[in-house]
Amino acid sequence: MSGAAGLVVRASTPADVATIAAIYGHHVVHGLASFEREPPTVAEMAARRRALLDSGYPQLVAVNADGAVIGFAQAGVYRPRAAYRHTVENTVYVAPEAARRGVGRVLLAALIEDCAARGFRRMIAVVGDSANSASIGFHESLGFRRVGTLRSVGYKFDRWVDSVILQRPLGDGDRTPPGVAG
Repeated sequence: MSGAAGLVVRASTPADVATIAAIYGHHVVHGLASFEREPPTVAEMAARRRALLDSGYPQLVAVNADGAVIGFAQAGVYRPRAAYRHTVENTVYVAPEAARRGVGRVLLAALIEDCAARGFRRMIAVVGDSANSASIGFHESLGFRRVGTLRSVGYKFDRWVDSVILQRPLGDGDRTPPGVAG
């Protein structure tokens, strides 16, 4: 898949994991998008990637014209109960030096397309911090609708933090039962 200005989106490989870990680690340490407090190790991120892929979920990376990974997006289990199996939760992180250049938009659009092609019917976004209007607006611009706010569910950087829940349909959404072409 190609994106804007020489950007290529492709499935991640094991060689990408260290860069994915570095990108995510930056956001763990400096932001509220993740409620983790310590960056996971490269080995932990490799295990998480393997678990996603083994369960049939995608992990994509954005590669710039120089061949460097500058962002990643993935979908994973929303909740483990069987009735939720058609719903995924998205994750999108971009390297700080590539922020606000459309990388996240290209990644999330590709992730939406990939998940719909896999037969998933609904995508959930959980945005850390109700004051994160950039991430909320970003998701809304790609068809997500805000459905709720969980107040003060996380505690990070010496303050309580909300989670904003957004969702969007994938493919045929809930118009037909799973496995039925719409």
